[in-house]
Amino acid sequence: MRAAEALRRLGERRPLVHHITNYVSVGLVANATLCTGALPVMAHAREEVAEMSGAAGALVLNIGTLDERQVESMLAAGKSANERGIPVILDPVGAGATRMRTLAAERLLSELEVSAVCGNAGEIATLAGLSAEVRGVESIGGDAGAAAREAAASLGVTVAATGPVDHVCGGGRALAVENGHPLLGRVVGSGCASTAVIGCFAAAAGSADPETVAHALAYFGCAGEEAARTSGGPGTFEGRLLDALAAFAADPSVLSGQLRVSDVG
Repeated sequence: MRAAEALRRLGERRPLVHHITNYVSVGLVANATLCTGALPVMAHAREEVAEMSGAAGALVLNIGTLDERQVESMLAAGKSANERGIPVILDPVGAGATRMRTLAAERLLSELEVSAVCGNAGEIATLAGLSAEVRGVESIGGDAGAAAREAAASLGVTVAATGPVDHVCGGGRALAVENGHPLLGRVVGSGCASTAVIGCFAAAAGSADPETVAHALAYFGCAGEEAARTSGGPGTFEGRLLDALAAFAADPSVLSGQLRVSDVG
């Protein structure tokens, strides 16, 4: 689904997007979801996640601040979402940096029907079984296009590998997204927020096919470009980013001609 149609549906339906995410970026993730047009809920308690996911239009799992109890909550929520045909989006933050993170991401992918995986080139390469350097939660170099293609083939899901150019692969399609700005890399949690936007678009579309994921990333990147025009640096950029997400959601026609999404084979 293309960005303008997804944003119109979000504005009309206001679906709930359930996040089990990390405590570093939870505020930015919730606000990005709200500005995009969906309703965020950040429930993580094992005792309620299955019920909460059952009421949602999409589930976003983010392993940024991981512990074993959180993994169990993610599995419970994911199984509930799977039973109801709700898209599940995984952000494998830091996969490849530690054994615990890598195994947690692999467990979620093996025990759940994940619709899409979105991470940086190093995280995605790790899940594809390629060599990668991940320092903390940051990828050091890596070919995002190759990582996305290999991971999509091996995992059988839509995969987005983000970087200066985002690459989205799945179902025989490969798309490149050129929207974005370097200041996005200066705000902690911007990657988590972009995955949240993918969750919003998946809730609108009812799926996380490559076109839907690519257009979610293009919308987010376009908001980053708009925010950078008037920000004085990372501090003001974060607020302007939310403003831009909300402005584009309120009038999706403004995005016409601004989204740089291309088929790359």
